[in-house]
Amino acid sequence: MTAIIIFLILALLLITGMPVSIALGLTVFTFLFTLSDVPMDAIALKLFTGIEKFEIMAIPFFILAGNFLTHGGVARRMIRFASSMVGHWYGGLGLASVLSCALFAAISGSSPATVMAVGSILLPAMVRQGYPAQFGVGTITSSGGLGILIPPSIVMVMYAVATSGMVVQGPNGDPVMSASIGDLFIAGVVPGLILAMMLAGTTTFRAWRNDYPRQPRASFGTRWQAFRESIWGLMLIVIIMGGIYGGIFTPTEAAAVSAVYAFIVAVWVYKDIKLSEVPKVLLSSAAMSAMLLYIITNAVMFAFILTSEQIPQTLSEWIVSLGLGKVGFLLVVNVLLLLIGMVMEPSAIVLIMAPILYPVAMALGVDPVHFGIMLVVNMEIGLCTPPVGLNLYVASSLSRLGLTEVTRATWPWLLTMLTFLMLITYIPEITLFLPRLLGM
Repeated sequence: MTAIIIFLILALLLITGMPVSIALGLTVFTFLFTLSDVPMDAIALKLFTGIEKFEIMAIPFFILAGNFLTHGGVARRMIRFASSMVGHWYGGLGLASVLSCALFAAISGSSPATVMAVGSILLPAMVRQGYPAQFGVGTITSSGGLGILIPPSIVMVMYAVATSGMVVQGPNGDPVMSASIGDLFIAGVVPGLILAMMLAGTTTFRAWRNDYPRQPRASFGTRWQAFRESIWGLMLIVIIMGGIYGGIFTPTEAAAVSAVYAFIVAVWVYKDIKLSEVPKVLLSSAAMSAMLLYIITNAVMFAFILTSEQIPQTLSEWIVSLGLGKVGFLLVVNVLLLLIGMVMEPSAIVLIMAPILYPVAMALGVDPVHFGIMLVVNMEIGLCTPPVGLNLYVASSLSRLGLTEVTRATWPWLLTMLTFLMLITYIPEITLFLPRLLGM
């Protein structure tokens, strides 16, 4: 009954159109003042200790790095390199969109930023080359989702933060360690590459079936020149992943290094951003970071209330007693997250649902890293589904197509992503192969 009351209050506040962060905070305080005897000083303490985590510092740094590279010419150079490599295949510019999104995802950590950076350049180019606008919109909207699957990923950081410190038990009663950011990053590499190839296959098939135009094959010199121009952006992938798994620095330190590196590349190497424009980039990054940190703060309070009322533990025992098993539970989780993903932002969903679902998954023997990647893929699909999928709105603003048209154009690639979700859910080796190979 307590759980029903808490979630009913939250649902009613969200239905009014209230921002998720404020709805979470009001839910907590409404429950505290009316139905709970938890002392207020405990909540005040939790407000500070909940976000006093070293891992959270990675979020503003990754946002800053992504903004420097988005405002700079890194995306444009990566797109030129991708087009020179695959532009002569069926759906060449569509394939270039997928490859560009995959490359930019590896340095931005954000799906809407990936759609904006790649779509603002490639969508007009595709229309000029004779591609239907719907084809370009569908390709870029879906491929932009790679921004939160291919590391670094802000949503992965959120999952690690939401589940860190939770004391949960496995199916044998043994304590289960939560997934670290480094584990999640390396686990996202193989799924990200597989999804990119599946999206590319869908793009090629549709282009071949409709006989869309192809570009002339680029010469070796053109490809080499495009690679040389994009090398500074591509090196950021090596710095982040190589630094983390080479033991040089932690994921949070890697985020700080990437922000400094992105600043140097954008301002002094490519010279696409003037020093006078740097404060504008810093302010926009600070505003985005503040929004996410405010959501985190309220989500921490919400999770604290749930834990104090023993709701996750009770829910875990109830679901296990239903006898759904691992297969049935994961199917229910996918359906639930896909539905919630239609109406909420990914970071908020992870912060709210992870503390609730995580203990149940661990009790059923689901690997914490595998479960985290599965959640991320669900969030990725949610970004491409109406009515509030952020990727759809970004693509709509870029293409000037209505939301309904953009949604209809994205369906073939969305079906591909749903197929991938089933693979990633029930074949955990796809996720766990690389971490196990590296002895993680």
